Amino acid sequence: MFLRTVLHCLWIGSMTSWVWGLDFNFHDSKQIEAYLQSVSKNYSTFTNLYSIGKSVQGRELWVLVLGKYPMEHKVGIPEFKYVGNMHGDEVVGREMLLHLIDYLVKNYGADSTVTRLIDSSRLHVLPSMNPDGFEASAPPDCVFSKGRYNRNNVDLNRNFPDTFSMAASSRVQPETQAVMSWIQSESFVLSANLHGGTVVASYPYDNSNGGSELVNGVSRSPDHDVYVHLAKTYSYNHTTMHTGSQCGSSTFPDGITNGYQWYTLIGGMQDYNYIWGQCFEITLELSCCKYPPADQLADFWQENRAALLAYMQQVHLGVKGQVLDVDGNPIPSAVVEVQGRNNICPYKTNKHGEYYRLLLPGTYTFVVTVPGREPMKRTLQIPNGPASFSALKYDFVFQSNSPISDSVAAESCTTANHSSNNAAASLQVPHFAILLALAGAAAMSGLVHS
Repeated sequence: MFLRTVLHCLWIGSMTSWVWGLDFNFHDSKQIEAYLQSVSKNYSTFTNLYSIGKSVQGRELWVLVLGKYPMEHKVGIPEFKYVGNMHGDEVVGREMLLHLIDYLVKNYGADSTVTRLIDSSRLHVLPSMNPDGFEASAPPDCVFSKGRYNRNNVDLNRNFPDTFSMAASSRVQPETQAVMSWIQSESFVLSANLHGGTVVASYPYDNSNGGSELVNGVSRSPDHDVYVHLAKTYSYNHTTMHTGSQCGSSTFPDGITNGYQWYTLIGGMQDYNYIWGQCFEITLELSCCKYPPADQLADFWQENRAALLAYMQQVHLGVKGQVLDVDGNPIPSAVVEVQGRNNICPYKTNKHGEYYRLLLPGTYTFVVTVPGREPMKRTLQIPNGPASFSALKYDFVFQSNSPISDSVAAESCTTANHSSNNAAASLQVPHFAILLALAGAAAMSGLVHS
């Protein structure tokens, strides 16, 4: 009886301790689950905990969402996500995301930046995409361990469909499939993927087939300027990343790099987010040592805290709105394009008729296409959205008497104007089952960074 009472008190103590603060230590999957459940319970008015699926060994892939409307998407509220621990032995990002959650919930209502950020956006945090890999890793390990891969010995960051390559690869993994489904189910606007092994912010493209995207060794996306801005936002808000020389062997000007220019990566998650998910994602390498001693975690938090917050605020870059008919009904699957930015997969409105387009301040011409109507063209002046925690809001309204045209909306996703000949050219982004069928488009790589 005494033993049962002691154990009960220890269990209660372990649960209630999370309320008072998160320690700077490495936390296993059970501890993370207990912590996230505690946060969701104690801050239920602006958080929600859900799972996007399970790992090979059956561990839940937990996501904590923070926002004024945590339970569901609201029109006009952009969706943001952070993903950590994709490689199980790269553990700093996993702990940084836990401390980010701790910081946000403790400062909501007290800190104006945190409060405005949570009230104006919906923030999803996945601390560990590869919990099986973490459990298999062994500290300290600065270079490489078996925990990098998932339980099936697959590198998850070589396991996504790749529009530039149809090289053979492993079957789509449960963790990869869960994230792909997650991306397709939410209207994510901005994301970052946290890694370790050096200190740099890397941006798309990670791959190329030698087409028009390849310029002086850089695989440039149509939104290259936005990506450079996003990467610099993180590197210059980080205490040292922007200096560019952190780990001795590599030097990165401004602390950023184009993924392909650094090294070719086939089947990466950031390219998949951008091309297939209409979501801008960069890869953040946060530590020279993949699995450093726990006594360094407090320093890592101080280095990254401001950068993590500043990057989230960039979800308000550019313009957002809806495509509507004259009666105010949303038009889903309308194509919203920016002249001069020929995305491989044209941006389309979601089921609410919404579009979100990250753009730097400036003047842009938009072309909106709805089947059976003449394309609508509008020129917009884009202000600095992050400063006001809101992108420019602009709705495109098709009048009932607008001219009928034989034009049809552009394909959801095509590489017809791209030099790639791969089968992904005919894929339609909303048809997730087809994506899964071609999910083996990612080749494995022996590289041990991202």
